[in-house]
Amino acid sequence: MPSIVLASASSARRSLLDRLGLNFAVDPANIDESRNSNETPKQLAARLALQKAQCVANRQPATSLIIGSDQVAEIDGDVLGKPGTREKAIAQLSRCSGRTVTFHTAWCVLHEEFEQRGIDVTEVDFRELTNTEIETYVDADQPFGCAGSFKAESRGIALFESIRSKDPTGLIGLPLIRVCAALRARGVTI
Repeated sequence: MPSIVLASASSARRSLLDRLGLNFAVDPANIDESRNSNETPKQLAARLALQKAQCVANRQPATSLIIGSDQVAEIDGDVLGKPGTREKAIAQLSRCSGRTVTFHTAWCVLHEEFEQRGIDVTEVDFRELTNTEIETYVDADQPFGCAGSFKAESRGIALFESIRSKDPTGLIGLPLIRVCAALRARGVTI
């Protein structure tokens, strides 16, 4: 079985991959994640997932199997990036209140000449949130490094009215259903 490397510093992605019981290393890609002009949120997620995997593949042994992923949140065509601060997280969640936000979670598996990639699209309907609910949530979960300013794997789930997705792990950051299929295609037993 090839050596598996996750090209991400995300603790959520690491936790998701841990569910599979695989031995893997973590090697964050550290790439420029700026959006190109005229690039849609979906295109941005796909490009970043591929670039992260390629960046790490270039510095790992050639036989390593690399998993890259990126998530972009979108509302009205605008990208909701990682807020970074309490104030920006509160502003993002205020904008999401009572609205639908689309999350594009791209993944890429590279192994020697093999390349497989795709995008999971999840729509999240936020319930109407009060300022107090938003502030209390942000102070509790501190989602400053999360697109959309919440952690679905934690208290953030209480902010939602509904979720539509083909893969519930996509919203957390790594669509395991498709990633597992790609790993099996390379002979990885899960």
